[in-house]
Order: sequence, then structure tokens, then C-alpha cells
Amino acid sequence: MASLTGVNKSLIIFAALVIVLAGIKSASAIIVPFILAAFIAIICHPLIKFFARFGITKSVAVLLVVLIILALGVSLGSLVGQSANDFSQQLPQYKVKLKEEFVWLVDVASQYNILINKQQILSMFDPGKMVDVATNMLTGLGGVMANMFLIILTVVFMLFEGPLLSNKIHMALKNPDKKMKQIERFLASINSYLAIKTLVSLATGILAGFYLWLLGVDYFVLWGVLAFMFNYIPNIGSIIAAIPAVLLALITQGPLIAGLVAAGYLTVNTVMGNIIEPRFMGKGLGLSTLVVFLSLIFWGWLLGTVGMLLSVPLTMIVKIALEASEEGRWVATLLGTGEKTA
Repeated sequence: MASLTGVNKSLIIFAALVIVLAGIKSASAIIVPFILAAFIAIICHPLIKFFARFGITKSVAVLLVVLIILALGVSLGSLVGQSANDFSQQLPQYKVKLKEEFVWLVDVASQYNILINKQQILSMFDPGKMVDVATNMLTGLGGVMANMFLIILTVVFMLFEGPLLSNKIHMALKNPDKKMKQIERFLASINSYLAIKTLVSLATGILAGFYLWLLGVDYFVLWGVLAFMFNYIPNIGSIIAAIPAVLLALITQGPLIAGLVAAGYLTVNTVMGNIIEPRFMGKGLGLSTLVVFLSLIFWGWLLGTVGMLLSVPLTMIVKIALEASEEGRWVATLLGTGEKTA
């Protein structure tokens, strides 16, 4: 009877989880800007504290932070807007040329007795679709950023409400000190992760854009910004960001330049992702590599491009929440690296 009760409880929890996830996916148009605003507020909170050290009032500090966000948003938009529009207009022609290059590669392979059915390969592997993956993700992020006014307004209210959170937790919960420690741990982890990831992504974007400029690849600013943004996506983000630049180099400058572009991206991402980033980030995230990859797929399905960008922080929230529960601690252990903590 006891085991039957446990099974029924597990089924109820699973059913409730499915309903909640379905609701989140249905309401993603509202939830995604709110989640993005929450993370922007978390990132900006240390900046508010920094201004407070110089005697700047909170209202003025929030105003300064909002102006900084707007300045960065407008600069980024103006920087890539024209390039993105020009590339979108040229995209149909690029796809035709790309297919011609792919057919040429098949013909070259046939000269070496590597016989490939052109139509069958093109039906299974359309190179133009790879360009669409990156552009569609960028368009999806741009659609979310179209709600910039709503996001900024939400960030402002969150920054004003931040200091009151401690008092509210003490009034609402039975064990507020423990909850505050968990919240502080979460905020410290997110701030550390996002700060390091932003600096590494910025360096990756600058190096990629500069390298493409040296090689004379068109729209090098757009590809640099794409490398910066997609570097937030673990494991596959850098690969997706490299595909359009490599294919564009192939159809405009030939296989040699395309190979150099691919080698440059591989070098930059290897150095930044496997040497620089681990050196500063260490193992503080406490998530296994498999969980990071699966979280990318899950949050991307649930919340779209923003979910992919924030997949690691969102998974960290779930892990910290599960660690606070006796029943969910075993799940948190499965999400971790499997190493014992002192």
C-alpha cells in the first residue's frame, strides 16, 4: 500500500509538471521577456551597488543603468541592423550560389570515383538550411528584443524592489535565513557565470570579426556580433555562429578562404572556450557536460532562442531549488558533476 501511494504521488507530480510546462510554453510570449528582464536586473544589481559607493542615490543609479542599457541596445541595433537587412536581401542569391558550389564539390568527388547522387544528397542535406538556422535564431532573438520597452520597464521595477526582497522573505517564510543563503548563492553563481561568459563572448566576437575583416569576408561586423551572442549557447553556439561566415566565404571567395575562416573560428573557439573560460570559471557551476547539453535542447524547445542563451542559468536555478528539498536532492545530484564537495 505504501509503495502504491508513492507511485500515485510520483504520477501526480509528473502530471502537474507536464501541465506547468505546457502552460509555460503556451504563455512564452509573456514569460520570455519577463525572464530576460529578471536576468538583466540580476546583472545590473552589482552596478547599482557600485554607484551607491559614490553616494549616488538609488533613483539616479537606476536611471544611469537604464541609460547604459539603452545606449548598448541602440548601438548594437544600429551596428548590425543595416548589415542584417542587406544580407537578408542577398540571401536568396547566396543560397543559389551555395547549391552550385555544393554540386561542384559532388562533381569533383566523382572524378575520384566517389559517386554521389546529387538530387538525393541535396534533398537530404540542403546547405542553405544551415544558414537559415543561424538567421532564424537571430530573428527570434530580435523578436523578443522588440519588446524592449516592456523589458526595460520590468528591469526598473525589479531594481527598485530588489532591496525589499530580504524583508519579504523574512515575513513570508518559516526559515528565512536558509532561503536567503540559497538566494544569495544563486545570485553569486549567476553574476559570476554571466560576467565571465560576457567577457569571453565579447573577446570571441571581436577576434572573429577582426579575423573576417582581414580575410575580406562580407558582413564581418554581423558575423562578429553573431559570434558574440551565440557564444552564450553552450556546446553548439559557436558552431552555429561559424556556419554562415564559412559558407559565405565559400561562395564569394572560394574554398581556400572558406577553409581559413573555418580554421580561424576553430582556433578562436578552442582557445577561448577550452583555455581562457575554464581558467576563470573553473567548476563553480556544478553541472555535468551532458546536463548542460540537454538543458540547451530543453530550454530551447520551451522558451526559444532566449531559452538557449539562458539554458545554463535556468538549469542552475532548478538545481539549487532541488537541493533545498529532501525529496528533490537526488535529482540535483544527478544534475551535478558527480564530484564530492568538501
